[in-house]
Amino acid sequence: MTTLSEEVAYKLARMHEALHETGATAIRLRGTDWFAWATAGASNSVLLAAETGIAEVFVTLETAWILTDEIEAQRLIDEQRIDDFQLHITPWAEVAKREAFVREASNKGKILSDRPTLNESTLPAALLHHKRILLPSEIDRYRRVGRLASEAMTEAMSQAQPTWTESELAGAGAAAMWSRGLHPALTLVAGERRLPLYRHPLPTQEAIGRVAMMVFCARGAGLYANLTRFIHFGSLSSEQGKLHEQVREIEAVALHQSQPDTQLNSVYQSIAQAYQQHGFPQAIREHHQGGTTGYLAREVVANPETNDPLMSGMAIAWNPSLPGAKMEDTFVLQADGTLENLTFDPNWISVNVEGHDRPIPLELD
Repeated sequence: MTTLSEEVAYKLARMHEALHETGATAIRLRGTDWFAWATAGASNSVLLAAETGIAEVFVTLETAWILTDEIEAQRLIDEQRIDDFQLHITPWAEVAKREAFVREASNKGKILSDRPTLNESTLPAALLHHKRILLPSEIDRYRRVGRLASEAMTEAMSQAQPTWTESELAGAGAAAMWSRGLHPALTLVAGERRLPLYRHPLPTQEAIGRVAMMVFCARGAGLYANLTRFIHFGSLSSEQGKLHEQVREIEAVALHQSQPDTQLNSVYQSIAQAYQQHGFPQAIREHHQGGTTGYLAREVVANPETNDPLMSGMAIAWNPSLPGAKMEDTFVLQADGTLENLTFDPNWISVNVEGHDRPIPLELD
């Protein structure tokens, strides 16, 4: 599969299989994640915080359309690669016209959707499965997104000063992402005081002080590169260094367990045991530990009930944490069981932990 058109054709074939298997006559994909998947990386986003966008994919056994309105149509034609779809345009103020077209094109039959209305049905599990296992062409795009996201992180964190506010550091991170064509879907920052207190620290106007953590969920071509990094002004204390070392060792357990056919809840239990062995039995309850990623920041978050098996071609982002320390990168699971780190930046200082180069806090003057 060497071209985007071939990738789109493959995905349309999977959707046609879903129609045959369910007896449905059409599929509607409204979410930003599914739109990017079906179009091989195009975007229907305008409001970055929204789960749905300004266009949707509509597929029958005969035709595949992009449904949008007259505000967005020309920009989509000019700036998004949607050549493999017909475009159906309706007036922005007359939503009923789109729905009338859908009813006619689907012969008033059963419609499957990622965000179903009262008259629609959910997508079958087989189609979810295809979305979560990345094709080689998708992994190629993911490598680029991961590299750009890690470079953006290194650039912003290397420039930081202890007098910067958390918001200033987050702004530098967002600017570095935007300058590389990435959407800053999430930018968390905690400075010295707030870092031990909160796992999801939205940035504030407080100065970062001697230490800071920044977290990215950077979106490009619909794919999420998730990573976390720390900076420290001056040397880490032995206590701080120990916390980071323990988190690296806990993450190493998760990475070791991340093999094809291993269930997510099995990895979760391994992380819980690792926390306990390091003297933090409650840590498993204090933050989610990550899971699979891809066209969502987390496709499936691991917990005791998630028995979804890992498979080659899936992307994974674990994020074990302790108060003041955390690890996170985005990996793709290869067929031979190896993990390729998509967000590794060789310009960031790292140590090798059981075969994986893992980032350590960057000490700045």
